[in-house]
Amino acid sequence: MMRFHVPTLPLAAMLLLAAAPLAAQSVALKPGADVAFYGITFLDTSTEGAYFGAREDEQARIRLLEEEVRARFGEEGLVLLDLAPVAEELGRIANPADCYGCEIRMGKKLGADYVLVGEVQKVSNLILSMNLVLRDVETGAMARGMSVDIRSNTDDSWLRGIRYILKNNVFGE
Repeated sequence: MMRFHVPTLPLAAMLLLAAAPLAAQSVALKPGADVAFYGITFLDTSTEGAYFGAREDEQARIRLLEEEVRARFGEEGLVLLDLAPVAEELGRIANPADCYGCEIRMGKKLGADYVLVGEVQKVSNLILSMNLVLRDVETGAMARGMSVDIRSNTDDSWLRGIRYILKNNVFGE
């Protein structure tokens, strides 16, 4: 009979690993903190997008989500920075949420406390995934971040998704 040794972690180490995601949530976002919000990128990986290209209603929904995020951050007393000083660099980036740390580098140029990026990935008209990540510019660490899957490609479903992230993760009500 063969025996395998399965290494085990001490209980304290397991608890520390389990609490790590919560630690990122424990830092309070202070009113007046400067945030560089680079918008939300739409990733269409559906076959519909491959055949027919971008849909105006989906582009309008991205703008709707961005307005919702801006409004909520303003309500919470956070300051969204003017991106004009990095506009040229930002214009060359397809997806600020996936650019090997460019969002942090631009955030430092802007003097931001945090950078905020988002994505909506369309798998089909029924299945979409939404991500929002807030990073600390000084450390590059994620201060807040969440991904939700939504069903249905409508204004209401998209707004429900972003509001869920804002309420249950970013501002932790």
